[in-house]
Amino acid sequence: MSLRAHLAELRVRAFLVAGGLAVGAVAGWVLYDPLLALLMRPLSLAATAQGKEIALNFASLGAPLDVRIKVSLFLAVLVTCPWWLYQGWAFVVPGLTGREKRYTVGFLAASVPLFLFGGGLAWWILPHAVDVLASFVPDGASQLVNAQDYLSFVMRLVLAFGVAFVAPAVLVALNLAGVVRHEPLARAWRWAVLLAFVFAAVMTPTPDALTMVAVAVPICVLYFASLAVTTWHDRRTDRHA
Repeated sequence: MSLRAHLAELRVRAFLVAGGLAVGAVAGWVLYDPLLALLMRPLSLAATAQGKEIALNFASLGAPLDVRIKVSLFLAVLVTCPWWLYQGWAFVVPGLTGREKRYTVGFLAASVPLFLFGGGLAWWILPHAVDVLASFVPDGASQLVNAQDYLSFVMRLVLAFGVAFVAPAVLVALNLAGVVRHEPLARAWRWAVLLAFVFAAVMTPTPDALTMVAVAVPICVLYFASLAVTTWHDRRTDRHA
């Protein structure tokens, strides 16, 4: 496929992803109030545990509208993950054959739960992170958290964890499609472990090592699982060849 054809394919896929996000954002707009209450829950839990006033602050006149749009798009990214994951896969492997279409089903069956699991892990970490960070507020003081900054923080945390957990599924899918082999993955395992711990250290905003390890270990396990699958597939393919 020529460069112009790749760019045309990218434009089409981007348009399809945007359309899916727009549909999902409608649901997010309708469900804004319960979603915002859910996003504010870590703040209220930290305020109750520490006996301090911790609340969202809408600092500008347009902030409530901006937050509503961001919350709607945040839900859209989560609920439409099968759609945009498929579009990304279809762009990487265009012109799918019958076998590659079966790989597409397997890729989605693995990547969607992994993305949701990664996002769920981030959501599990979030109350702990908020509680630790709020503990630095001096006694007798209140903390008004900028609503836009807080929402951006939550979105980055959840989406980064989701994408990190999908990465091993992407490696397996590309291997099954014949794009990559297992040898480079096997040689790079030390870098993969290092990157997993660096990612965990950067993305977990808490100073304790236990949380970092709890995040890094599942990513490492998934990487080695993907390495095992790709090694088995390559050896099986080589024997048949």
